[in-house]
Amino acid sequence: MIPAEAGRPSLADTLRADARTAAKPQLAVVGATGAVGSVLLGILSERADIWGEIRLIASPRSAGRKLTVRGAEVEVVALSEEAFDGIDVAMFDVPDEVSAQWVPVAVSKGAVVIDNAGTFRLDPDVPLVVPEVNAHAARVRPRGIIANPNCTTLSMIVALGALHAEYGLSELIVSSYQAVSGVGKAGVDTLRAQLSAVSGTELGTTPGDVRRAVGDTLGPFPAPIALNVVPWAGSLQEDGWSSEELKIRDESRKILGLPELPVTATCVRVPVITTHSLTVHARFENEVTVGGAHEILAAAPGVVLSDDPAEGECPTPADVVGTDPTWVGRVRRSLDDPRALELFVCGDNLRKGAALNTAQVGELVAAELQG
Repeated sequence: MIPAEAGRPSLADTLRADARTAAKPQLAVVGATGAVGSVLLGILSERADIWGEIRLIASPRSAGRKLTVRGAEVEVVALSEEAFDGIDVAMFDVPDEVSAQWVPVAVSKGAVVIDNAGTFRLDPDVPLVVPEVNAHAARVRPRGIIANPNCTTLSMIVALGALHAEYGLSELIVSSYQAVSGVGKAGVDTLRAQLSAVSGTELGTTPGDVRRAVGDTLGPFPAPIALNVVPWAGSLQEDGWSSEELKIRDESRKILGLPELPVTATCVRVPVITTHSLTVHARFENEVTVGGAHEILAAAPGVVLSDDPAEGECPTPADVVGTDPTWVGRVRRSLDDPRALELFVCGDNLRKGAALNTAQVGELVAAELQG
């Protein structure tokens, strides 16, 4: 046996470590240099070490960059067919058009894909998975793809799934208050630029004064976002609905297995950097109580109950940002309907709203592949 030098592993130790790594599923992160990709690398470094190689993939212009994951520097490779050689699981966080082109390529190379784009979410042969709500759905994937829900849906669905399991959800009315990071770096940069323009002024007291002050720095928003709220998120769809509003409706129905669930959503963009919030009116098949709802939410995985009005305790984006759970407060029974609850929820749209859910779904698939 070759002895190890002091402080260094022996050859036998190295071979055993290599064997353990080879036995683990090989992972690719596609879109590793983006905002969600960066958060995902941090989450993969924090959670259980279940992966062998973690291959980082991005556009050709990002190839060659080095990013840190699990304490090691890894060089980013360009997106190509060869980039998926030997990969068991591929996590995608890329625009819809890139997903549509490259997800089938990854599947054809033998990878199970977990896709954070909207491309496949409503495909009947692609499960839409939130592990705390419908983990079983991840095993049935005829196309080799598992979809990740939209960040707004993910900010509330874990809490709603727990309440639905007890009371039976029959109707959902929500208003969202969506952070600017939901539209990426352009949204964050626009808010920060506008805040600089209005800081220290008396703006916000006459019609149009904020709009004149921010000038042409509207960025991805149709109106000023600083000192303002904008009742629009997403793209225009039929009859005046936005794509974000329809995502909440369609995705909630699919995740909960309630294809006929009445859902109405109004999506609003607010001057918050990261963390989406929603007010929720949920009507159930059975009568509800605040005490019963508190018990369910307090025990639900992935949920934190923060609800003490007398002490001013309720979740806000500024307190929730950077955390993993769905936070719930302001739980009330409807004044006019004993089967309805009103509540306020917050969730970090880059963590549980995207990267964390992707990592959790990946862990389900890894356990299956190794089982």
